[in-house]
Amino acid sequence: MGSADSKLNFRKAVIQLTTKTQPVEATDDAFWDQFWADTATSVQDVFALVPAAEIRAVREESPSNLATLCYKGEDDDENARPLAESLLLAIADLLFCPDFTVQSHRRSTVDSAEDIHSLDSCEYIWEAGVGFAHSPQPNYNHDMNRMELLKLLLTCFSEAMYLPPAPDSSSINPWVQFFCSTENRHALPLFTSLLNTVCAYDPVGYGIPYNHLLFSDYREPLVEEAAQVLIVTLDHDGATPTVDGTTTGTAMDDADPPGPENLFVNYLSRIHREEDFQFILKGIARLLSNPLLQTYLPNSTKKIQFHQELLVLFWKLCDFNKKFLFFVLKSSDVLDILVPVLFFLNDARADQSRVGLMHIGVFILLLLSGERNFGVRLNKPYSVRVPMDIPVFTGTHADLLIVVFHKIITSGHQRLQPLFDCLLTIVVNVSPYLKSLSMVAANKLLHLLEAFSTTWFLFSAAQNHHLVFFLLEVFNNIIQYQFDGNSNLVYAIIRKRSAFHQLANLPTDPPAIHKALQRRRRAPEALSRTSSQEGVSMEGSHPAAPAEPGTLKASLVATPGIEKLTEKSQVSEDGTLRSLEPAPQQSSAEGSPASEEPSQAWREQRRPSSASAGGQWSPTSEWVLSWKSKLPLQTIMRLLQVLVPQVEKICIDKGLTDESEILRFLQHGTLVGLLPVPHPILIRKYQANSGTAMWFRTYMWGVIYLRNVDPPVWYDTDVKLFEIQRV
Repeated sequence: MGSADSKLNFRKAVIQLTTKTQPVEATDDAFWDQFWADTATSVQDVFALVPAAEIRAVREESPSNLATLCYKGEDDDENARPLAESLLLAIADLLFCPDFTVQSHRRSTVDSAEDIHSLDSCEYIWEAGVGFAHSPQPNYNHDMNRMELLKLLLTCFSEAMYLPPAPDSSSINPWVQFFCSTENRHALPLFTSLLNTVCAYDPVGYGIPYNHLLFSDYREPLVEEAAQVLIVTLDHDGATPTVDGTTTGTAMDDADPPGPENLFVNYLSRIHREEDFQFILKGIARLLSNPLLQTYLPNSTKKIQFHQELLVLFWKLCDFNKKFLFFVLKSSDVLDILVPVLFFLNDARADQSRVGLMHIGVFILLLLSGERNFGVRLNKPYSVRVPMDIPVFTGTHADLLIVVFHKIITSGHQRLQPLFDCLLTIVVNVSPYLKSLSMVAANKLLHLLEAFSTTWFLFSAAQNHHLVFFLLEVFNNIIQYQFDGNSNLVYAIIRKRSAFHQLANLPTDPPAIHKALQRRRRAPEALSRTSSQEGVSMEGSHPAAPAEPGTLKASLVATPGIEKLTEKSQVSEDGTLRSLEPAPQQSSAEGSPASEEPSQAWREQRRPSSASAGGQWSPTSEWVLSWKSKLPLQTIMRLLQVLVPQVEKICIDKGLTDESEILRFLQHGTLVGLLPVPHPILIRKYQANSGTAMWFRTYMWGVIYLRNVDPPVWYDTDVKLFEIQRV
């Protein structure tokens, strides 16, 4: 009964505060003490008893009362810290408070506040892992208290949500800046605690099926908040420290002095021990693979929900710590990240509420594909049989990647079109290292070429021809550098040779261009699946489903075009990279004006007769000629010239319609000395820029907003960074 009474009194006090228009004296203790009475309120109670609208009313109507409530008991000292700083330091202290958030090491309990200030929090790190060997006993109350404090910390950091997305995005969040500075003496142990808590978490528990239905897992909410606090504190653009301690940043950095060091970014970039990298990578891979753990017993394993936060964390690790990136690529462990990422991409491709997840997955693969080792690792045979809605194939991880990308392009929803450039850039980056593509993957690549080289697709948007250039580059890389093991691809190219002849003879006269666009009006569905033999999907897989109507999603800012996202480098004989960035005023290599923003072109892409109707862009003969003359068809034409007559002869001589004989011939064939001189390998490496920094900020806060619904911390507040929309 007492608890209900005290809640009632507390609610009465809140109503009094929100209805009083006159200032209440700070000395009126009888009034103010009601708010600090020891009512055992939960966070949910606070949200129920103190409605947000009432707090806003107090702020507008009687700000002095709100100030008194906030400062009550503080000494009126001129040199006192700003309230925000005191609050952040108090939270930091409480996160290492014996018997509240950490086990007490002493027999006696800590009574005085003095002891908290002398305590060495490095001895109280929450979990074993990076830089700490001792794993404390799990304690439900401590975990709950930590979680509530981390929620409070996130709320403090959420100022970013109330600023509209700015193009320069250099705005530093003062809350994060202060909390991650040397002013916070707990910065190192807290960073370590958060990282270790996330990476040590094992949702499956002791491997007992249905375990999670019997025991509610109180660790997961803590791990989730820890992951969210980590990615927010690591939201840091501008110069990033590299391996050798120098900074790589924009030319602008010299003009203004760098802001105070963000210690979390600093610590993250300085992790270097192999066993620490192993612990982090294994932990993230274990958690990312969790939704894929389909055991024979349905619902027998717990499914975690915070994979988006984990992907952002993995991105930050690779971006801020190049040694970690090289470690990830050093062994086939990188495939333990690749497979879950491909699973999420394939699973989310039809769901409009998960566009952000599609982008972060593709960005991670783009970042990895800039390193030679990634392409090499993809040659490992793929034997894990995660049920995925893709055709069954036997082959390598490279085949898996190509088959999933083909599925995204041909059967994802149209908001994914800005990603097509990125997807094909990834394939180009890895292509020189692919030893042997399966027939399924080879056919998928040729189906994409057929779809992208129809005249109406090429003529209906200013950037569409880039996709054909990317695919031709893939074929050229494989023919020139990996011809021997790739008879499946060579055979597919021979079978679909008409597509290459069509490109070589692309019409450029105005009537033909006009006719092609008319044809488009009759067949608006861009990339139908008809001409791709889909094959049977894997057993136990579910088709990718669209979002449930009414699903909430956060809007995202546009991502920069591929030419801003990447920097071209040439691979030298010894494997080193040489940057090839042209002077800014030149137009891009494929002959379209560099100023053209691809996102606009893509947006137009599915509209019948697209831009000519919109009056903003229409294809001209000069434009088609400008890039048609640059199509890199020489290598493929030479291959066809040499091999087609030989293959036709076999068919006539043996009366063959059987593929195996032809494949056997191609396996033993050689084109040494017959092909043009091999071109240098071009790699397009991801480069950090303000556009992606802003994209990450909006994506990350959108995820955090939507995932924190109990209590709904930010619900119904005037968020400006993104819009919340219903599907």
